[in-house]
Amino acid sequence: MDDHILPGNPPVELVLRRSPRARRISLRVSALDGRVTLTLPPGVPERKALEFAGQKADWLRRQLNRQPDTVQVAIGTKLPVSGVTMQVEQATGRGVRAEEGLLLVSGPADTAPARLRAWLRTRARDRLAEASDRYAAALGRDYTRITLRDTRSRWGSCTSTGGLMYSWRLIMAPADVLDYVAAHEVAHLAEMNHSPAFWATVGRLMPGYDAPRRWLRENGAGLHRYRFGD
Repeated sequence: MDDHILPGNPPVELVLRRSPRARRISLRVSALDGRVTLTLPPGVPERKALEFAGQKADWLRRQLNRQPDTVQVAIGTKLPVSGVTMQVEQATGRGVRAEEGLLLVSGPADTAPARLRAWLRTRARDRLAEASDRYAAALGRDYTRITLRDTRSRWGSCTSTGGLMYSWRLIMAPADVLDYVAAHEVAHLAEMNHSPAFWATVGRLMPGYDAPRRWLRENGAGLHRYRFGD
């Protein structure tokens, strides 16, 4: 993939991607992070694809204007943890700790983003492992491992060998949203599809999953607005 800049006010960064399956030039704006991907079918010159993007410039900027503002995490930032907004403050001591609506971060201020990301990942692993264990026991199926990533296209997945993958950013969502994603992926241990039988399994594992599922569809993209120095 190559990066190009579409000139204008403001300029738009484009990621050019060639796909052997594409039948036409297409533009996609990620709902998660605002990344703009320009996909080219085989044999189409870049010049023609960039001309297509230029014709869609007004549409692109309208889509990008709807994206949530990026938040660079630092001392003073308000950051959600399990759906609760907390204020990041510098503190003495060691590591990161949560106290009465505050996230207290030790060490130099410029290391706070990395420290917070590591703390959130650890907290996410603990919570997701607990939820996965609970739902797997209820289902009577075992999983093989849990992997955490900062995925842009999905909140979780389940492999045919029983490996569970989750986005660590789920720890910022309300607790029942994290539980829903865990129930969803564990249900795939029994049903590797999205058939009525699959959704019935999710419902048995987590009755009332509709509300957290809807929260994720409506608000999940906002969890990707937080940048931790990356």
